Amino acid sequence: MMRINVQDQVAETPARERFEDLEHDGLRAGFVASLARFPDAVALSIGARKWTYAELDAVARRWATLLTEASGGRPARVGVFAYRSLTAYVGILAALYAGAAFVPLNRKFPIERTRYMLDQGEIDVLIVDQASAPQLQELSVGLAGFPPILYPEAEDAVGRCFGRRACESAEELRLLPPVRPEDHAYLLFTSGSTGRPKGVPISHRNARAFIDFNAERYALGPADRLSQTFDLTFDLSIFDLFMAWQAGAAVCVLQPIELLMPFRSIEQHGITTWFSVPSVATHLIRNGLLKPNSMPGLRWSLFCGEALPRGVAEAWQAAAPNSVLENLYGPTELTIACAAYRWDSVKSPSECAQDLVPIGHPYAHMSSVLIDPDTRDDVPEGEVGELCMAGDQMFEGYWRSPELDVARFVERPVAGRRIRHYRTGDLVRKGPGGIYQFVGRADQQVKIGGYRVELGEIEAALRLAGCTDAVALLCASAQSTDAVLQTVVTGPRIDADRLLEAMRIALPAYMVPAAIHVANALPLNTSGKVDRNAIAAALARGEPISA
Repeated sequence: MMRINVQDQVAETPARERFEDLEHDGLRAGFVASLARFPDAVALSIGARKWTYAELDAVARRWATLLTEASGGRPARVGVFAYRSLTAYVGILAALYAGAAFVPLNRKFPIERTRYMLDQGEIDVLIVDQASAPQLQELSVGLAGFPPILYPEAEDAVGRCFGRRACESAEELRLLPPVRPEDHAYLLFTSGSTGRPKGVPISHRNARAFIDFNAERYALGPADRLSQTFDLTFDLSIFDLFMAWQAGAAVCVLQPIELLMPFRSIEQHGITTWFSVPSVATHLIRNGLLKPNSMPGLRWSLFCGEALPRGVAEAWQAAAPNSVLENLYGPTELTIACAAYRWDSVKSPSECAQDLVPIGHPYAHMSSVLIDPDTRDDVPEGEVGELCMAGDQMFEGYWRSPELDVARFVERPVAGRRIRHYRTGDLVRKGPGGIYQFVGRADQQVKIGGYRVELGEIEAALRLAGCTDAVALLCASAQSTDAVLQTVVTGPRIDADRLLEAMRIALPAYMVPAAIHVANALPLNTSGKVDRNAIAAALARGEPISA
């Protein structure tokens, strides 16, 4: 099979009106509207290559025709098995054009996990790029049936595979099938407590509620350039793509190695809006790379996906002094983000709790309540409770798993009606001005000697004592299978004995760690978050912690 470059399929497409009879609906609406207004503007940038709205549209329409043909009608779900490539991003657009939900898959995941997602997602057609294709044969093992494949980089079609020639010669799908608000826009799989990924379907209503609210909040325009630091299997990637395409702006895809030193890429691409997990900034701080005024061109600095330490926010704000820094919050089930806090260098440090930046105020169209995780009763004002939220961004329930919904939803009265709320599992407290302060995870609350202990409080004490990163775990050690309180920290010139003495002063005796392990860096999972499971496993084996 001859290898070719998919970028060769992008023809020079003259700007033309193509939308007279089209439905501007659902998650794809922003791209279609920007295509009409800015057909020759850059929509996507990967490395040195750039593609305009008109160019992406032409390819996506041809692929959408093939998706319809391959599925024998309108597909319900299209798997996108591609990684930070043109095929990945056009594949998402083509799926939406065909009226389907897209299901991102990741070649960096274990084969068994991807096979499970492929099977459970009930994929009608699979789009694959050249680097992911070698896994196809192994993925098919054990599956009752394998979906037709759209493989734009394959020279010839084989069996139920549509290759380059088919992708180039297909007619463009001119009339896009309409989508209803309740139709699924995408299906993501997140980690499940059972060890199996759980599916989170997000509807067009959910997605549009998020996009419409934030389009007004951030007022992006065609001159903006948004970073794409996330894998497509991480729902925060949806922000970069569709906020950019809503505004006629460009998405600049960064490869993982560029995140180790992003300043050059920010300058080269003219990135104006940065969005990442805080761990990216923590890495830069740990290696002495985040210098004041090193990113003067940024207009927005956004963080989400994990708790944002105060010190990280302060250091990033100094490095990007002309940007507005925000901490976004939201689980996948509430569509990307559902609350935000805008950093203020003067007042924000005093509003932090446990040395973490607040998660802020819920979006105006979302309702929230704090409950006791055990009794499900509302907690008194000012006390810690589990955050529950409802509104147009809340998904309807887990994919093909109604048994999971029982524990994750609770009804609460809102304006005289009982409304179904999603239980986030996050413990928060309402602080000054009604802002929510993140305290920890309900599932990270442990009992030590009969006392309830928030691991986040121990981590906060370690950060206040001078650590850059801190993770507290109740887990087995190499010396014993009994669970003991252990911590792993990073930072310059860490003295474990001095830290331990500081913990004895700052914390009750039952909260003082049995061991403090010093690491150069903490391991991250595929979403860029600290991998607590990997740390616990290493501690149990008595191995050093490494990224």
